[in-house]
Amino acid sequence: MNTNELAWFKSSYSSNEGGACLEIATRPETVHIRDSKNHTGPTLTITPTTWTAFLRTVR
Repeated sequence: MNTNELAWFKSSYSSNEGGACLEIATRPETVHIRDSKNHTGPTLTITPTTWTAFLRTVR
């Protein structure tokens, strides 16, 4: 899948002050993660189960 076709969004915790921000794009079978300042750079793709486990540890 071409990641340019995904609907990316930034966390509601992110500010517009240029800090370290991530964007995610969700699909039923995957969660894609990228640097919000580098749209052409690498992405990390994980399962929804892994994403949920990650969110539980950072809250």
